[in-house]
Amino acid sequence: MDWIELAVDAPPEFVEPLSEIFRRYGHGGVAIDGPGGFSPDEGELPPVPDRVTIKTYLPQDSTTRHHFAQIDVAVRLVAQLTPMSPLRQRVIKEQDWESAWKEHFHPLRVGLRLVVCPTWRVHAPAESDVVILLDPGMAFGTGHHPTTRTCLETLERLVRPDDRILDVGCGSGILSIAAVKLGACFALGLEIDPTAARAAQENVRTNGLDSSVNIAQGTLPSPLAPDGGFEIVVANISARVVTDMAHHLVEAMAPGGRLIASGIIDDRSDEVVTALERSGAKIDERLIDGDWVALLASA
Repeated sequence: MDWIELAVDAPPEFVEPLSEIFRRYGHGGVAIDGPGGFSPDEGELPPVPDRVTIKTYLPQDSTTRHHFAQIDVAVRLVAQLTPMSPLRQRVIKEQDWESAWKEHFHPLRVGLRLVVCPTWRVHAPAESDVVILLDPGMAFGTGHHPTTRTCLETLERLVRPDDRILDVGCGSGILSIAAVKLGACFALGLEIDPTAARAAQENVRTNGLDSSVNIAQGTLPSPLAPDGGFEIVVANISARVVTDMAHHLVEAMAPGGRLIASGIIDDRSDEVVTALERSGAKIDERLIDGDWVALLASA
């Protein structure tokens, strides 16, 4: 079944009444398009726009004309109170929205040996390939983003047999899985988002690593992550979060251990360095990829 998308541009203060109109008479929920270019994880607030786009969707069937008329009348009444755009409509062809993105996700080679392969693709590995089977679902971490890619490349350099890995903000579980496949004996992935944690747990099962990778919902401090318990700690999150938990990240490192702190926008890297050094870490490398910085530190 196809859908009719209805959209209107209005001042931000009229988002609530228009959303209520769309929610009441639309059948595909309400979407609000606002400005991007800011990072909530870094404590940034969205800019206040002059106009916001509010959308809803109607199934293209025998009820369409009736529901469109109700929305049209209600929007015209609101337009008597403020300048706003006319109600726009366009046809949206039916498709499997949750699966459409999979068409663009193919096996990805990272570093010298790592290959991130979607579970729905077939990859013929070379003899030296370390293959990570992945279905990220709604979780962050496919290997395409510079921060994840840098962490994977750094793990490939650092991981030694019998290393214990702590992966804070593990997302899809890609770094925990990679670390164990590279030779680590154990990885603990902590993730506060329950949807992401479930996706990570499923990826661990798909890779046959249930006995060596533990995914848990939570963050530091955690009873699962004792002080001094890990040869490598990875935190691919954001500058603000790494700064806030710098003490806990450094405390989790075993003597001589290493910390990979990533997800850091370049202009916030100095404050992360300061927080880590105040917590007792020594910065060994800055790894830069475009606007993103990863920090490699030691205990």
